[in-house]
Amino acid sequence: KINCLSSISNNEIKRVKTLQQKKFRDETGLFIVEGEKMVDEAMHSRFKVDQIYRREEIGEEAMKRITALASPSPVLAVVKKPSDIYVDDASELADIFSKGGLFLALDTIRDPGNLGTILRIADWFGIDAVLAAKDTVDVFNPKVVQATMGAIFRVKMHYVDLPSVSKMVLEKGGKVYGTFLDGRNMYSTELDAGMEKPVIIVIGNESEGISEAMGKLVSDRLYIPPYPADDSGSESLNAAVATAITVAEFRRRTY
Repeated sequence: KINCLSSISNNEIKRVKTLQQKKFRDETGLFIVEGEKMVDEAMHSRFKVDQIYRREEIGEEAMKRITALASPSPVLAVVKKPSDIYVDDASELADIFSKGGLFLALDTIRDPGNLGTILRIADWFGIDAVLAAKDTVDVFNPKVVQATMGAIFRVKMHYVDLPSVSKMVLEKGGKVYGTFLDGRNMYSTELDAGMEKPVIIVIGNESEGISEAMGKLVSDRLYIPPYPADDSGSESLNAAVATAITVAEFRRRTY
């Protein structure tokens, strides 16, 4: 049963507000979700909604004190994190690679907006799971949650040691793709979309790109060519934009 409170104490306001900080989200196993659509999606997902606060019931001032948004939404929910989000032993994920599939590996994505957008991309293109390095930004950060537009409740995500997962995929005969400036043109290269063996697409850090440890495990180095091919105006693409372009090309090969 979900608690819908008609009033809120100062202590409760302080408790909810602390969930804007990772330290307290980790300690309590809770995070906040705001907005009618987002809260509705949470209620109809595998996530467990702990409490719901409605502006019309607790008042405008109280909602302003607990919101993480510039303008408070009509409703805010406190939601429990799923128990399988943090994986200490990569072998626990062996089953998800047993029937192939297309996966994203986030190699230390730092920007909340990028992570939220990448989850939306994963949702749109039916990515089987998003795997993230443990120092990737917290997916339960309020800015990330809002940026997912509900995808957080539909996309499977795990924080795990990426090199260990990549080795597991390679041992199963799968592939690990990554984009590099010295890679092969993605559009003229044969791509394995994970129909039979597991396939991981590595998304590098916004400023550093793919780490040395993960770069050594990339079996296929790809390049997203600019247009015209001999005149790249920008130095690089935004991480989320690069993700969308790359995943779209992999999915296009399956139609």
